[in-house]
Amino acid sequence: LEVDSLEGYLFPDTYLFERGGHDAEAIIRTMAGQMQKVLAETGAISGQPKAGLNVHQLLTLASIVEKETGQALERPLIARVFLNRLRKRMKLQTDPTVIYGIKDFDGNLTRAHLREPTPYNTYVIRGLPPGPIGNPGRAAIQAIMQPAAGTYYYFVSKNDGSHYFSKSLAEHNRAVSKYQKRRRKHKKRGKQK
Repeated sequence: LEVDSLEGYLFPDTYLFERGGHDAEAIIRTMAGQMQKVLAETGAISGQPKAGLNVHQLLTLASIVEKETGQALERPLIARVFLNRLRKRMKLQTDPTVIYGIKDFDGNLTRAHLREPTPYNTYVIRGLPPGPIGNPGRAAIQAIMQPAAGTYYYFVSKNDGSHYFSKSLAEHNRAVSKYQKRRRKHKKRGKQK
C-alpha cells in the first residue's frame, strides 16, 4: 500500500523493545506490521470493506471515530452516524478533523476555524479528508467494520464523556440546546459571581 504519511498506519499499543536494540525503522516496521495484523483480524483487508471504503478510507474514518469518543460502547454508534452521512453525501462536520488541519492549534476551536477551507475541514469539504488524523485502535476499526444499526445522523456531547445521538436535525438541535447551550449559561453565571 503506497501512502504519503504513516499517520493512521501505526498501531497504537504497548511494545517492548530492548534498549538500543532497535532503530527507528525497525520500530516503525513493527507498529505498521501490527496494524496490518489488526486490519486482517477485523476483516478490513480481506475484501470486506464497509460502505465501499478502501483500507485508506477505512483508516481515515476509524481515526475520526477514535478522536470523537473515549467510550468504546459509543464507537459503533459514531461510526454509524458517519457512514450514514457519507452515504447521503452529507458533510461529516467533525471537530477533530478541523483541529487536525489547523497549524499550531491553541486549544480554542472558533467559528472562523469551522469556515476556514483546509483539506481536513469537514465543515467545508464533502466526504472524508485526505487521510487519517491519528492512529486508530482496534475498537475504532471494528466499529467501522461492524457499526451499530440505526438511522442516526447527528450526535452532541452531553458533557459527561458521552453523547446524545439523533435521527433528525430538529432532534439534534433540541439536544444541542439541552446539553450545550445550558452549559454555556452555567459557565457565564459562574464567571459573574
